[in-house]
Amino acid sequence: MKNWKKFLAVSVACSSLFFAHADAAYQLNDEVANPPVALQMATQIGVLKYENPNLQSHMDKDAIVVLSFGTTYKDQRTKSIDATAQAIQAAHPNAKVVTAFTSHIVIKHIVENEGKCDYMTPEQTLDQLKREGYTRVALVSLDVIPGMEYKYDIALFHEYKTQFKKMTLGTPLMYWQGQEEQPDDVMQVMQSLHLPAYKKGTAILLMAHGTPDPSNAYYSVMQEKLRRMKRDDVHIYTVEGWPRLEDWAGKMKMHKVEKIILMPLMMVAGDHANNDMAGDEDDSHKVILQKMGFKVEAKLQGLGESKRIRDIFVERANEAWEALVK
Repeated sequence: MKNWKKFLAVSVACSSLFFAHADAAYQLNDEVANPPVALQMATQIGVLKYENPNLQSHMDKDAIVVLSFGTTYKDQRTKSIDATAQAIQAAHPNAKVVTAFTSHIVIKHIVENEGKCDYMTPEQTLDQLKREGYTRVALVSLDVIPGMEYKYDIALFHEYKTQFKKMTLGTPLMYWQGQEEQPDDVMQVMQSLHLPAYKKGTAILLMAHGTPDPSNAYYSVMQEKLRRMKRDDVHIYTVEGWPRLEDWAGKMKMHKVEKIILMPLMMVAGDHANNDMAGDEDDSHKVILQKMGFKVEAKLQGLGESKRIRDIFVERANEAWEALVK
């Protein structure tokens, strides 16, 4: 094992706080005696796990909390978010599986538009699980990349971890990028997308969300994986990050593209997909491209509608679960 890896990892003996992917783990160099909490946390990576030494005598009662940003589009909640949670429940029939929405605003709008909301915030969900006597909780993220929303999940983990006997937090859809001894989540997802077959004169633009967080760089990694798949006709752009639509539109003209297929690279085909991407307003991506002379086709399907993608989310849930029950 290389020296940098030896230096960077946290041993189980040093702390009950550690990250791991499946059986992979990092360990601090043996010469580091009594590492401080800050050093331990600086090396955390992958699936997060915490065991409360003061609650180990409590009986095991297990729950899985599926964390999603949520959506105000009711059909997408059913086809993408609920369908994924149901697949996770099917894989873990003996655990209680509950979905929580990290967007408090989405919950508010659902109540206003539908009269009630069947989803609580993560904080409300964990408080209720504690009242119901659940002692071991696996947090499962439906985030696409480890961006700002995933940081909310991590903060939630640290806020509530000591209130339960054991808690874990799984990784989002794409986390590992094929680093040494780690899987390539990004390639796995890119290969699982339902992309139209290559056709000369046609380009596919995948609309991602984007983030001001440095994790926005994941989109460049995705683009490189697509290049390795020989899909130079597929390009990723973002609504609120980089690259933007205009970064690709001019290049499409240069490459004599006649038709563009727009597809969301998001968990749900919600407001961004229906309005920003495929809307009929002058500033929608579809209309902008049509004004540039392109034929445009919009496909409104969230990632969660794909069984291939749901299966990957089940894999992520399994990793969090395995860390919980070991």
